[in-house]
Amino acid sequence: MKLDNHIRLWNQVYIELIDIRDKEMERLEELRDYRLPASSFLYIKRGIGQICLDRVCHKVRSHHLVHCGKGTSLTITAEEELAYCLILYRASPSAPDRSEIARLMEEGNPFQFRYVFAPRYPMLLSDKVERMCREWREATELSKVQVKSLFYQFIYELLWQLHQQQVEPVKPDMVAEAVRYIQEHYNRPLTLDAIAKALDYSSGHLSRLFKLKLHTSPIHFLGQVRALRTMQLLVETEATLQEIAEAVGFPDAHSLSRSFKKHTGVAPTYYRQCGGRLSENQDLPTAMQGIAVSRISELPYTDIENHYQMMTGRELDMQKRSKIAAMTTVLGLTLLMGACSNSTNSPADSAAQPSASAKSGEPATSPSASATGGQEQEAQPTTRTISTPKGDVVVPANPQRVAADQYMGHLLKLGIVPIGVRTFMLDEGWMAGAGIEKETLAKIEDLGGFPMNLEKLTSLEPDLIIGSVEDSIEQYEKIGTTVFLPYWTPEMSTAGPLEKFRSVSDIFGKREEAEQWIADYEKKAAEAREQIKGIVKEGETVSVVQFADKAAFVLAAEGGNYGSSTIYGTLQLPPTDIAKNMKAGFESISAEMLPEYMGDHIFVYYGAKEATDKMMDSKLWKGLPAVQNNRVYVFGNEYYDEFVMEDPYSLEQQLDTIVGLLLNNKQ
Repeated sequence: MKLDNHIRLWNQVYIELIDIRDKEMERLEELRDYRLPASSFLYIKRGIGQICLDRVCHKVRSHHLVHCGKGTSLTITAEEELAYCLILYRASPSAPDRSEIARLMEEGNPFQFRYVFAPRYPMLLSDKVERMCREWREATELSKVQVKSLFYQFIYELLWQLHQQQVEPVKPDMVAEAVRYIQEHYNRPLTLDAIAKALDYSSGHLSRLFKLKLHTSPIHFLGQVRALRTMQLLVETEATLQEIAEAVGFPDAHSLSRSFKKHTGVAPTYYRQCGGRLSENQDLPTAMQGIAVSRISELPYTDIENHYQMMTGRELDMQKRSKIAAMTTVLGLTLLMGACSNSTNSPADSAAQPSASAKSGEPATSPSASATGGQEQEAQPTTRTISTPKGDVVVPANPQRVAADQYMGHLLKLGIVPIGVRTFMLDEGWMAGAGIEKETLAKIEDLGGFPMNLEKLTSLEPDLIIGSVEDSIEQYEKIGTTVFLPYWTPEMSTAGPLEKFRSVSDIFGKREEAEQWIADYEKKAAEAREQIKGIVKEGETVSVVQFADKAAFVLAAEGGNYGSSTIYGTLQLPPTDIAKNMKAGFESISAEMLPEYMGDHIFVYYGAKEATDKMMDSKLWKGLPAVQNNRVYVFGNEYYDEFVMEDPYSLEQQLDTIVGLLLNNKQ
């Protein structure tokens, strides 16, 4: 965040001082894993020690200053006698310019930022800290007024010195913090709102980022954590199901059994009877294979390439690295020989100048056939040239073994069953209603997160790999032919879902099949528009909104998610002027701003149960014209539904759902 915006937020928020604690620690004394209840400054008055913020450690000494946000896990170790002052505060948006403040907070919340630095002029800060500690101990209303005045003087000195020393605060990774919080508190009755509140984030924003990085919801991830812990307890203890349920956060054995079966495919009693050996055979769903129960202490996460993923495999040893290198060589030679056998003239020229039909995804004409004017039978081409954001790539004309870290629904709709995909693609919301046979899904291997498990990917011997994250492409290219097709980048977020489907079809020369499905889908959409004609009357507008604990997220007319492309694009329902002018796919607003943003009809995405129920029971909500006229349509759920993805199966189900809501509410 720019320093100017940082300063602007300090000027416009309301500050509440929660507590000021003056502490002294003896040599080697330790405060361990204290979860901060609010944003905090920690000023080292004297001594030497170590400060760890979510297990990232820093050496500190006299006059060092530390800042971190609510929910941070703080550990302090005194290497010698250590004295510090901990200032806990809460920042809340003031009434004016709430929407602008909310926007700036979404870009980067300075009250959650982390920094550890040695001030160039420490006495200017230490004087304020000492006086704040002294006045706070007085505990009178007047002394607290003095403390607040000193706090703002302290902030002024702090911002000035940060600017002078060009200190760059670190924006914490919201998803990593949520993952860590879930791992530490899975045995409590957690909800999405509770997780977001503990970390001082909005539940809607947290949910979106979680799905963006891990392609699942926080609640679904919580279920997986609980399932893994249950597996461990079933094998290592003789505890009853009721005792295990209470230990992992369920109220009773029935709830535990239902959740466990959902995530593993088997009942907990059956898993115990088999001695926990199901992870070694095919009876356990692939999403849970490769996880040895005896090794489960916590779900390890990595921040490599800024993507957090569950590591279900083991690190490559030298022998496995050699195997990868050997297989890569074989794959490379195979592709080279195939390319040579397909060219009778100049292979270099044909690769450098692909035909227009090849670039569009159609098989290129064989040079030998062209030379004879088609008098001889044309040889089937073995390769095709594809244009990608990273340049042209020569791919097999008819790949048989496709692995992908995205686009499973697109591939299946084109009749392509991948040999392996990323973990969370095996449990997407559209699958239950897609009618895909279990035997088909059983053929697809679980390849972990981002990047896909390289060892297992290599062992599958793919002839084509589709990668959606640029940082993973170089690793995939060492294993086999790779096509980079971004999914969630800014460029692709503005492309419609139908264009994504066309892009996938072009890789396989299946544009004709894609256009046939698109034509059928658009015909179905036209029929749907006729069915709902007149429900939204001439001159009326439509809004799409999702609620969180502290904000509402209004989706834009273009570039949004969670069904907005179906509502605004496919069904052509008219957005409000505000929705037309949104730049980032959505806007985060406070509840008080709802009347300005809501249209005559409101679609509510039910992504956060508690926050949605609370809002829909409020006087503000009940006073909206759309609510009073019974023009509210609630869709989706807080788990993983068909409105998260934009593959053909999801689009078909979204269309049916939205049309059904409108027809059921027709007056």
